[in-house]
Amino acid sequence: MKKYFRFEELGTNYRTEFIAGLTTFLAMAYILFVNPATLALVGVEELPEGVTRIDQGAVFTATALAAAVGTLVMGLFAKYPIALAPGMGLNAFFAYTVILGYGIPWETALAGVLASGLIFIVLTLTGLREKIINAIPGNLKMAVGAGIGLFIAFIGFQNSGIVIGDPDTMVALGDLTDPNTLLAVFGVVVTVILLASNVKGGVFYGMIITAIAGMIVGLIEPPSSASDVVGPAPSLAPTFGQAFAHFGDIFTIQMLVVILTFLFVDFFDTAGTLVAVATKAGLMKDNKLPRAGKALFSDSAATVVGATLGTSTTTSYVESTTGVSAGGKTGFTSVVTAAFFLLALFFSPLLSIVTSAVTAPALIIVGVLMCSTLRDIEWGSFEIAVPAFLTIIMMPLTYSIATGIAIGFVFYPITMLVKGKAKEINPVMYLLFVIFILYFIFLS
Repeated sequence: MKKYFRFEELGTNYRTEFIAGLTTFLAMAYILFVNPATLALVGVEELPEGVTRIDQGAVFTATALAAAVGTLVMGLFAKYPIALAPGMGLNAFFAYTVILGYGIPWETALAGVLASGLIFIVLTLTGLREKIINAIPGNLKMAVGAGIGLFIAFIGFQNSGIVIGDPDTMVALGDLTDPNTLLAVFGVVVTVILLASNVKGGVFYGMIITAIAGMIVGLIEPPSSASDVVGPAPSLAPTFGQAFAHFGDIFTIQMLVVILTFLFVDFFDTAGTLVAVATKAGLMKDNKLPRAGKALFSDSAATVVGATLGTSTTTSYVESTTGVSAGGKTGFTSVVTAAFFLLALFFSPLLSIVTSAVTAPALIIVGVLMCSTLRDIEWGSFEIAVPAFLTIIMMPLTYSIATGIAIGFVFYPITMLVKGKAKEINPVMYLLFVIFILYFIFLS
């Protein structure tokens, strides 16, 4: 094992790698509860006609298994200390744009995730994935990340009641005397304090403290026995294989845009995370990522597995940097993290105490972290600032990640052409321009 993961060469050992794997798990364990709540649209009372609610228990099991399998493949095959799980932002797009906004059944949405994963595998094996990533301007990549951050945070504010709908101003501050809203505010404050104090796994611990506070004040019913904490994993039967059963439903223009959005967002989530984690671990060589093809294939395969089980796009997590900070340098770190995700399968009864007030702070804080990419955008160049700003602002305003991306990508070639920078526009951007114009025509 030591020889396979090159412990001596990289200057590490079992103890260090184990602590690193545990640290990574704690940093991203919140997804086990946030993802089922997001995909099941917890807190949303009315669903579009003909759309049913996905089984929350099945999504919990799918989330844990997809994370375990994806992380294990990344560790054993690509040998990177990188963990995977259903991605934040992608799950919000799946639930709030595709299901709630477009009225597309979750079964068809899962088929779209499966299609994107299969396309990813083909693009990865042919080497096209890296070329397409390079075709998109870096400024727009940063804008997409920040826009998704705002969108996720807005969902958190809305689900908690901190922000509510208003007939005169569209949105307004909610009722801060409402006990559940106050609990969410408490959760935000606690999580901010933990992260500001550099507590590893602060988002996860923030959820635990918020849930405990909710039990103390009587807003959340506490577990009455051991069976309310530990129990058998929920059945996958409601979601398993639905992506294949409904694969024939994806051949529409609307689903084409959905699949493109899954592809696009995961493209840059993965690329950014791989570079960030490898750089922090000192694994980059000549500014290039060793075994990049294996890492990208691991990510693609995880998406296919996740969709088959019943969850939204599975992607590499930047929280993996917490494990690297704790000393993790090899794939054994990922093996340890995967083991903890498997162990987490037996804590599904805790889903009953994870209310929207408990998950909202996690959504808000993750949104804050994602907005850090704003600093990398060239705001001084008007031709860049316009498409970047529209990409960012239109995601929360239209309640759609896809629409934000579409608007920004339509304006990018326009502003660049007017500025006389046609040679700087990659042909791929013209293709996306046409696709998104058709997207708006279809919507109208």
